[in-house]
Amino acid sequence: MIYFLLFFEFFKIGLFAVGGGLVTIPFLFDLAAQYHWFTTTELTDMIAISQSTPGPIGVNMATYAGFKTAGISGAIVATLSLVLPAVIVIYFVQKILDRWQNNHYVSDVLSGIRPAVMALILFAGLDVAKTAVFDYKTAGLLAFLLICMSFYRKNVFIYIIISAGLGILFKI
Repeated sequence: MIYFLLFFEFFKIGLFAVGGGLVTIPFLFDLAAQYHWFTTTELTDMIAISQSTPGPIGVNMATYAGFKTAGISGAIVATLSLVLPAVIVIYFVQKILDRWQNNHYVSDVLSGIRPAVMALILFAGLDVAKTAVFDYKTAGLLAFLLICMSFYRKNVFIYIIISAGLGILFKI
C-alpha cells in the first residue's frame, strides 16, 4: 500500500509541479502534513541536501522522501513516479507543438503560465524561509550571505561552501 501511495502522490507532484524542482516544495509540505512520512524540519534538510547535490532538486527530493518512507524501493518508486508525468507530457506536447508551432494562441497560453510558475516558486521560498530561519544564528547567517552576495558576485558554489562551514562552526 505504501508503494501505491508513494507512486500516486509523487505522480501528482510531477504532473502539477510546473516550473522546476522548487515548485515541488509546497506539495512536499502537504505530504509532510498529510502522511507524516517526514517532518517539516526533515523537509528543510531535504531541501538543503537536494540543492547541494548534483541533479534536479525535485528528483533529489523525491528520491530522499521515498527512501525515508520505504527504503531503496520507495526511493525508486517516488523518483520514477515524479519523472513519469513529465515524460508523458513532453511526448504529447512535442507532437502538438510540431503541428501548431506557429499558432499565436499556443504562444499566448505558454506566456500566460509564467506568472503562475513565479507565484509557486515565491510561495515555496516563503515556506522554506519560515522553517529554515528559526533563530538569531540562522537569521544572522542569512543576512551575512545576502550582503556578501549583493556585493561580491561569486559562483554560488562558493556561498554553499561558506554557509556549510559557518553552519558547522556555529552549530546551526
